[in-house]
Amino acid sequence: MRAARPAMSMQRKASAVGWAFVVLPVVLIAAFYFYPMIQAFLLSLQSGKGTNLSFAGLANYKRLFADSTFITAVKNTFVYLIVQVPVMIMLALVISVLLNDKHLKFKGFFRTAIFLPCVTSLVAYSVVFKYLFGQDGLVNVMLMKLSLISEPIGWITDPFWAKITIIIAITWRWTGYNMIFYLSALQNIDHAIYEAARIDGASSMAQFFRITIPMLKPIILFTSITSTIGTLQLFDEVMNITKGGPGSATTTISQYIYNLSFKYTPDFGYAATVSYSIVALIVVFSFLQFKAAGDKHA
Repeated sequence: MRAARPAMSMQRKASAVGWAFVVLPVVLIAAFYFYPMIQAFLLSLQSGKGTNLSFAGLANYKRLFADSTFITAVKNTFVYLIVQVPVMIMLALVISVLLNDKHLKFKGFFRTAIFLPCVTSLVAYSVVFKYLFGQDGLVNVMLMKLSLISEPIGWITDPFWAKITIIIAITWRWTGYNMIFYLSALQNIDHAIYEAARIDGASSMAQFFRITIPMLKPIILFTSITSTIGTLQLFDEVMNITKGGPGSATTTISQYIYNLSFKYTPDFGYAATVSYSIVALIVVFSFLQFKAAGDKHA
């Protein structure tokens, strides 16, 4: 009995130490994540200008469906999501496969060069893109010198080309980020699998679609979800390159939230409502992606 008591005492001390380590992070997460989320939801139930707010129930949520600017912002965001995310994921996959070739020289240099864009300043690279794709920018100058176009393209002033510019900018920045995940996963795949496939006569294309992609399925799902979340929250590139223009042709949901809060007459209650629309879209798209990937626990 005497031997059992010290053992129980040690277990209690170890348990207390464990809880001490857990309690602080839980308190911080609750204070800096869940409390603001709850406050934002309560704010979305209020309406008014500036700080003169009053309870409005679900009026702000009903307003969403009749708000033409919000609907335009959602459509623009969906265009970026549907076009850019698949292109970026496939591009990152192809690049990672090429850089995983054991016969390739200067692999470290190429990996670093492709990854570098995602660690550059958002504002700095957006400004660079704005000048590159300007009316007299380097892109138009080069295309005209190569006789591919007869007159400058309105990369920033034309609604269609402005969207293309944003898509190019996002793809340039984040492809290397996703490539790192795929490259790490590829290095854990046994090369004997590919050797066996080659012996059986499988082409490089067949190996890519029948071995590489199935083996990377969990990583592809992860990068697809994170890329979707990032695109639904897209703000910096649009704000710095096109400022949402021309008109509202490139305005995103996040930029509309900014405009409601700081550009127009402040309407923080409605801005909080719009922000919760992003939460709803993230939940829906994440669920659909889990289902498309065949996750039974989604």
